[in-house]
Order: sequence, then C-alpha cells, then structure tokens
Amino acid sequence: MPTKIAVYPGSFDPITYGHLDIIDRALRIFDQVIVAVARNSAKSALFTTDERVDMIQRVLADNVRARVDTFDGLLIDYVLSQKATVIIRGLRAISDFEYEFQIAQMNRSISQDVETLFMMTSVPYGYLSSSIVKEVSSLNGPIDGLVPPLVRQALRDKFARPDR
Repeated sequence: MPTKIAVYPGSFDPITYGHLDIIDRALRIFDQVIVAVARNSAKSALFTTDERVDMIQRVLADNVRARVDTFDGLLIDYVLSQKATVIIRGLRAISDFEYEFQIAQMNRSISQDVETLFMMTSVPYGYLSSSIVKEVSSLNGPIDGLVPPLVRQALRDKFARPDR
C-alpha cells in the first residue's frame, strides 16, 4: 500500500502549539507529514531558516512520522517533488479562508494531482499566531501555553529578556 504523504507548509516563525496541534491531527490521517519551512517567505522573519528548522526538529524529535524540510519557489513544485498528494493548511477564522482558498485554487490549477486539506484549529488555539507570540514575547509578556519551552527560551534569547 502506498505511503500517504502530506506537506504542511509555513514560515513557522516560531512554531506554536497551534501548529503542533495541526501536525498531530494530520498524522492521524497521513502516514507522514512533512513540515516544510518556507525559505524565501515574503514575511520578515525573526528567526533564520536554520533556527526555525532546528526548533521544529527538536520539538518533533520523538515523532518519526513527522519530517522537517525547507523549500523555496512554488509550493506545488515542492509537494510534487516529495511524492506528496496533499497540502495541509490550518484555518483559525473565516478571515483565513479567503486567502487560503485562492492559493488552493491556484495550486489546483497547476496540478490536479495535489489536494489541499483545510483543518480548523482546535478551540484553544483559535486566536494563536506566531505574530502574536512574537509581539507578546517582545514586550516580556507570558507565552507559557502558547509555545514549547525550547521555543519560549529562544524567544527570550532573541529579545534578550530575563527568564519570566
């Protein structure tokens, strides 16, 4: 039986418990999930690509079915190169849907061999985004429960804040 592979792309700057929730749930459906970190994202990143990959690899170290990789260029080209058939996208609110729908339609127009699966975020993470985590952390606010401890420490180090 062929392996069912899905790609979960994003900037993951940094990875949050919301992202990890989507990964865990996707692994209930797929044999392997590739967490694909965008190298040349239009977003201005706090962490380098290597730092993001390292954090994600460490957080997912105990899960042999989750793999971390990087990509640049068209996502659909990357997905096809990995022999994946599904792109996973997390949705927090209806406002996410319009943008994600457009991207999914464009990907579908490029390749009929790849589907996009939208997964609604779990209720506790409906408000959570990497941007919010970075903002709260930059102001020395509490981010416990939003990111894994090693990510929390990396944020503290980036913002040169004492342990809180």
